[in-house]
Amino acid sequence: MYFFLLNLALLDLGTITTTVPKAMANSLWDNRAISYSGCAAQVFFLFFLLGAEYSLLTVMAYDRYVAICKNLHYGSLLGSRVCAQMAAAAWGSGFLNAVLHTANTFSLPLCQGNTVDQFFCEIPQILKLTCSHAYLREVGLLVFSLSLTFGCFVFIVVSYVQIFKAVLRMPSEQGRHKAFSMCLPHLAVVSLFVSTGFFAYLKPPSISSPSMDLLVSFLYSVVPPAVNPLIYSMRNQELKNAVRKLFAYMLLQHR
Repeated sequence: MYFFLLNLALLDLGTITTTVPKAMANSLWDNRAISYSGCAAQVFFLFFLLGAEYSLLTVMAYDRYVAICKNLHYGSLLGSRVCAQMAAAAWGSGFLNAVLHTANTFSLPLCQGNTVDQFFCEIPQILKLTCSHAYLREVGLLVFSLSLTFGCFVFIVVSYVQIFKAVLRMPSEQGRHKAFSMCLPHLAVVSLFVSTGFFAYLKPPSISSPSMDLLVSFLYSVVPPAVNPLIYSMRNQELKNAVRKLFAYMLLQHR
């Protein structure tokens, strides 16, 4: 669990760093300019980190399923080597996804200006500036990626259905409450990520508006990485105790 949490924390930190600092700097200095290479880098890192994070969340759902539903076989099914391989596969799938989308998007010629109506470089907004029918190739790639995302979401939901069935058979009410309080927020954040991501990338242009695009993009690119630490870390008693000791130490040093 701690190994996967470490990977998730790194991905969350990277995702927030990719978009938020640049957006804050643009707001402070009233300058929304970004270089072409900077825009490409932002698209690459966002797809890389979000793709790897979603793959990792799928792996973590499976890890939780084995831990609760097949706990006697946990050591044989999910040893340290297997966990490392699954984490590497999650990072690798995100990297491959980012390379394909970035290379495909930025190979298209632009003829509709150079203004992206978003607080970061987002592929649907870039595709609006293209003047070639080749953009349909990128649309097809996005549909394929989102189909894989939906497949992972179904896997996560099925895993949690099995977990909830096992939890409901627990004799301890405290144990059931603890399991539900941990699993339901995770499922809610994954659902938010998938639904807003699908809407952002598959919505028809007729219902698009700047304010709606901004809200939806914020919900899938900023909110999940921001709340994941609260869901996975602050509900863990060991981490709570560590944070309390850190604050107590800082107060003593200050005095």
